[in-house]
Amino acid sequence: MSKTGTAADTAEPRPIYSTGGIAAASAAGIGVAVIVTFTMVGWVAAPHDTFGEDIADLLRGAVLAWLVGHHVSFAIPEGQISLLPMGLVLLPGLLLYRFGRWLARNCEIGRLRHVYRAALAIAGPYAAIAGTLALLARTDVVEPSMPRALLMGFVIAFISGGAGVLRQLMRDKGVAAGDLLALMPDRTRSLMVGMLVSAGTLLAGGVVLFLAALAFSLPDAIAITRSLAPGVVGGALLLIVQLAYLPNAVIFAVCYSLGPGFALGAETVVAPTGVSVGALPALPLLAAVPANGAAPVLSLAALAVPFLAGTIGGVLTQRSAPDVVSEAAPLWGFVCGVTTGILYAALAGVAGGSLGAQRMTEVGPSAWQVGLVAALEVGVAAAVAAWIANWWYTREPRRGGEAAPRNEVSVPEKASDRAPVAVELPPDVPVGKGLATVTPLRAREDYEPGEGAEPEEAGIAERRAELRRRRKARRHDRSLERRARKEARRELRSRRREDKGGRWRRGASDEPSEEEMYGITYEAAPEDVDPAPRS
Repeated sequence: MSKTGTAADTAEPRPIYSTGGIAAASAAGIGVAVIVTFTMVGWVAAPHDTFGEDIADLLRGAVLAWLVGHHVSFAIPEGQISLLPMGLVLLPGLLLYRFGRWLARNCEIGRLRHVYRAALAIAGPYAAIAGTLALLARTDVVEPSMPRALLMGFVIAFISGGAGVLRQLMRDKGVAAGDLLALMPDRTRSLMVGMLVSAGTLLAGGVVLFLAALAFSLPDAIAITRSLAPGVVGGALLLIVQLAYLPNAVIFAVCYSLGPGFALGAETVVAPTGVSVGALPALPLLAAVPANGAAPVLSLAALAVPFLAGTIGGVLTQRSAPDVVSEAAPLWGFVCGVTTGILYAALAGVAGGSLGAQRMTEVGPSAWQVGLVAALEVGVAAAVAAWIANWWYTREPRRGGEAAPRNEVSVPEKASDRAPVAVELPPDVPVGKGLATVTPLRAREDYEPGEGAEPEEAGIAERRAELRRRRKARRHDRSLERRARKEARRELRSRRREDKGGRWRRGASDEPSEEEMYGITYEAAPEDVDPAPRS
């Protein structure tokens, strides 16, 4: 072993499953320590008895807060508490992400497709830790749900830890995110792009709507804060609690823009059709809720956000998809809207819940209503936009552009320069009888050094530059292919119109002539034939 090597080069790789247990225990321990610190600060700032009498309840409350950060509901004598802050999931998620990267640096993971093994190595022990803490935090008053602790601990650890492992492997191997998307099937990738863009547009509209409502009600929020008189430490803790519930408020605003709205108690509703709520908890965040009566007129502009999201999602779904016939484009646009509706139905179910018994048992939106309305609104807009986008991409060439000759197809001459060159076809070859793609094949000596395979001594920066160049080349090839297909469709439509006019001039009694069939055979030059047989 060389003495000049670094520690990472000389260290032996650790076993993946034992290292995953260490990573899970470390992430859980640091998370509990952070929650205990905030709990101690709140305990010191509030009136309390002697430290020895409250230490057990203090630690139990910190563990319960850690479980709440994993979206674990708990039961109380009056009912159930399931309206939990979605923002607290950020703390365990970041810790698991960092320890996932640490595991990838210390263990040997040969391929990217083996990331799930590392994710399982972290998620299994983490779920066991969450279930154990749920048992330890039980009292006669509060009883956390152990099955939910096991499930949510496993899901959060698998997603966050797996994302950390994947990110570290991509960085070590010099793999860009665009290359992972390129490995997906074209249709799956296009639907995912459309769904993410539609969901992101809805989320941005929800953020704008909530911030605008809070800005209009800022004097009421300040008055509620002054009435609580939390002090400096209490004010900081109150701000943290409101930031933790901020994602819930944004999801509520998205549900308002979709139409179904949300409830703030039994037999209440906050929707564009009207607002009817009762007494609300003294939380400054709730000052953004409109007063009882008709919904504010300005808030009705948010009803256009779902249709805008569907339009953008439908265009990008068709833009990043392979060419389809006009009848199929609206279908795929509608599928994009359906997947967006399923996503927001799940988010609405997670954002809402119960706050005890009696009137506050129903807080939040209805998951099935939000999913159905989102699928219809976003899906219809995406279907229309996808149909228009498909027509735009397959229409005749723009005015001023020079159309390719009848028997010429533009293809890239060489991957290095990517200059389009016209390929002459024989005059007896019919053009426009179908769709075809002309791909030039290069000889082995025409490849540039390092183009076919990455050199071992190349650094990460060089590999990333090479990957970016290849992505640009692939995009250029796809644009040329799309241009050739559009030209073939244009020629096919013109021939069909000519055939219809010829049949009308011949008359109905004339029988159409039989179409001739053509075949194209390509023969290799004698010097290019490899005499050695292939295994």
